[in-house]
Amino acid sequence: MVKIQFIAYVVAMKKNIIVACVGMSVLALSVLLVGCDRQVSSDKSTTVSSDGTVKSTDKTVTKSADGTVTKTEDSKKTTPPDKP
Repeated sequence: MVKIQFIAYVVAMKKNIIVACVGMSVLALSVLLVGCDRQVSSDKSTTVSSDGTVKSTDKTVTKSADGTVTKTEDSKKTTPPDKP
């Protein structure tokens, strides 16, 4: 009687382990298939004009997992503080 219960316990535990392994595998596979954006190129430039104004430009090109290419450009202009 005890041996039959032990076998049933072992079989139930094997099923739980198999279900857990399959669940973790599906979760890991879904994370790998989604992927991340990959940065293809990045360009940063800074120019200073004669009046002291600083203009910074950042250009970035990224490629997503599905092949879509995205170009972004960010510009900042900083003026110097007035002298007293």
